Amino acid sequence: MNVTLPLVVVLGAGVWTAVKFLGIRLWVAALIALFGFYLSGTFLAPVIDQTTRSGVNAVTQK
Repeated sequence: MNVTLPLVVVLGAGVWTAVKFLGIRLWVAALIALFGFYLSGTFLAPVIDQTTRSGVNAVTQK
C-alpha cells in the first residue's frame, strides 16, 4: 500500500515535534520558515528544489 504525503506536511510534523518535544521556541521555527520563504525568491531556489527532489526520489525508490 502506498501513502502519498506532501513534503510540507512531513516538514510541518517535524517542526511541531521539534517545538513540542525538543524545546525549540516557536519564534525560532517561525524565523526559519521566514528565511526559507525569502530564500525561495533567490537564485538558489532552483538548486534547492532540484536537490530536494533528488533526495525524495532517492528515499522513495524501490
